[in-house]
Amino acid sequence: MRRGRDFIARHGETVFNAARRLQGDAPHTPLTRAGFAQADELGRAMLEELGPVPKLTLWASPTGRALQTLAVIAEHLALDWHTARTDARLVEIGMGSWGGRAYADVADEVGEMFVGATGALRVAPDGEDYPAIEARVRGWLAETDDDPGDRLTVMHGISSGVLRGVMTGRAPDPAIDAPFAPGLPQGSIVCIEAGVERVVHWGAGYAPA
Repeated sequence: MRRGRDFIARHGETVFNAARRLQGDAPHTPLTRAGFAQADELGRAMLEELGPVPKLTLWASPTGRALQTLAVIAEHLALDWHTARTDARLVEIGMGSWGGRAYADVADEVGEMFVGATGALRVAPDGEDYPAIEARVRGWLAETDDDPGDRLTVMHGISSGVLRGVMTGRAPDPAIDAPFAPGLPQGSIVCIEAGVERVVHWGAGYAPA
């Protein structure tokens, strides 16, 4: 268990979110104006939490939407965005052939899109499953356990749900065979310290996805 605090943020609303389309691991789906406003709120919340120029290791999914959100937060904190590190293990769930399609259209074919006690997104037949997400986020955690002090990680709704579930010691949800923390709206951020999670800011975006 890390000695520092982990701030885990969900990126702001994107054009896919606004259109209610399955985004998955698409590499760049730009933020909307609402998404940038949510990123601003994240920045203000973090500034209130930590003050200017905090000692904070910056991490992000390599997707454009996560990096855009991080850039706005970093500006509020007077931190250099260029010091941020990225890791492909922080990307969103891979949606296979469902990627880019409207939620409503897929739901017409397969039924309810969210499953389990925590509202996890249904897995596409040719998509990534939750044990695979758990394996990659656990690998990232193991390799970055020596990050000094506090850190901020900007990522996605589903992958962050698995990461938060792992970090808080949740039991696997039988519906997905992996731990999963309840979903957060876009533009939200939590703090996990010694395995305990608290909400720092509740975003104004869609939830759970």
